[in-house]
Amino acid sequence: MTPVLESTLTCPACGYVKTEQMPTDACQWFYECTACQLLLRPKPGHCCVFCSYGSVPCPPMQLSGGACCSPDGA
Repeated sequence: MTPVLESTLTCPACGYVKTEQMPTDACQWFYECTACQLLLRPKPGHCCVFCSYGSVPCPPMQLSGGACCSPDGA
């Protein structure tokens, strides 16, 4: 299976939407909104900002069938 490598992030504070390239071998724990500069962090139980605010979960989640790649995740 080939993972989707782009996800559209939506800022929960201002609603700004931006499509970003996701890392293929790790989760991204922080992302700064381009519009309002809010530093996004994963929601509790999520491994990364793409899984919390993106249109597509991160590649490690896609490839693992939903197993979290975070040491403190579900």
